[in-house]
Amino acid sequence: MTSGANRIERVIGAVNIGSFRISAMIAAIAENGEMQVLGSGHRASQGIKRGYVTDMAAATYAVRDALEWAEKLAGTSVESVWLGASGAGLTSEIRPVEIGIGGRRIEEEDIEHLLVTAQGSLEPDGRTVLHAQPACYFLDGADGVFNPKGLHAERLGVDIHIMLADGAPMRNVTEAVQRAHLEVQGVVASPLATGLACLTEEERDLGVALVEFGGEVTNVSVYAGGMLVGLHAIQRGSADITDAIASAFSVRRFQAERLKCKHGSAIASPADHREMISVTAPGEEGRGPVARGADDREQVPRAELITVITGELDALMSEVGRSLEVMGFTGSNGGRQARQVVLTGGGAELAGLADYTQSVLGVAVRIGRPPALKGLPEAHSVPGFSTLAGLVLYALRDPVDIRRVGSRFTRTHRPGPAATAGRVWKAMRDFF
Repeated sequence: MTSGANRIERVIGAVNIGSFRISAMIAAIAENGEMQVLGSGHRASQGIKRGYVTDMAAATYAVRDALEWAEKLAGTSVESVWLGASGAGLTSEIRPVEIGIGGRRIEEEDIEHLLVTAQGSLEPDGRTVLHAQPACYFLDGADGVFNPKGLHAERLGVDIHIMLADGAPMRNVTEAVQRAHLEVQGVVASPLATGLACLTEEERDLGVALVEFGGEVTNVSVYAGGMLVGLHAIQRGSADITDAIASAFSVRRFQAERLKCKHGSAIASPADHREMISVTAPGEEGRGPVARGADDREQVPRAELITVITGELDALMSEVGRSLEVMGFTGSNGGRQARQVVLTGGGAELAGLADYTQSVLGVAVRIGRPPALKGLPEAHSVPGFSTLAGLVLYALRDPVDIRRVGSRFTRTHRPGPAATAGRVWKAMRDFF
């Protein structure tokens, strides 16, 4: 990638801060637009609790360690990174803005005028604006216009997708990276990055729900008309399943995690009662307290493990279902069937989870994984690294943000609350 048309044009660094792991990736972009992963690394999260920084020094160390692994494999270093965040009170809003055109042909200056006008819609009320992006344009009642240039219209509008986060927690996340001697090129909300990695353009257009099953946070987001139209964060994740196993069997967390990953499943089978599983790994026998309910060989029925897992999943999926219902995405809405749910995140690697979720939510469910990026190692091609891959894809696209648009125009017109609610409701009704 160093000669001819494939000469490296730029290098992208990305760091995803999760509650279970902190991961990093370095990718190269060639002059022809081709992207190749040069190196990726991860380490267990430290100083992070449910998406919030609770120990600045520990979080900074974990970020630096994960990135150094990626740099070592890549054979190069980076000074700035795109940062993914899943906590800090993420919320998503769609705000429509429009201007008068007077029936003439729409020019580039009109689009710029509209986007500058949209800057007046940013009212964070003390919160941090992570993204403020034009999702799609509309004119004279026609929605879903990708590029209005050259069309005639009386009025031109745009739906602005705004992602907000709590200010102080987001500054803590950013500072943890900056203290690792890195510049933060941009902070990306994980539902946007993950959606870019796991969802097809057609899925985002037709309507789909994305459930990021993380370590301590589960983000539930809904896409329709090509844009994210709803987001809800649930303070529960796969680590809660691990804790429930540790408590039920009176074992240590690392043993519970091993039981979940090696023998766990979201689906019970009749053979589970006859199958005995070892609580300890080879060499650990007799080194700690005997698990609750274990026999003299330190084994327990697999059925008991499955019962603990499904009990926790029932509670989580109940909250996921309520979130989807509030956002207008249900198994049946006005006689129309919701199309699909995509599960991703580290928790989505649990065996049988797609079938379990499909039976609970009553819609088609699939597991979302990172796309087949050139150079991405197999170990990082699993659902738990979807957000990290999405960060690199997001950086490659570097979408337009209305805060970076400048113009001589300053006039402003914004639809009122009723119009805003009406347009969002129309999108939900049309797609779901």
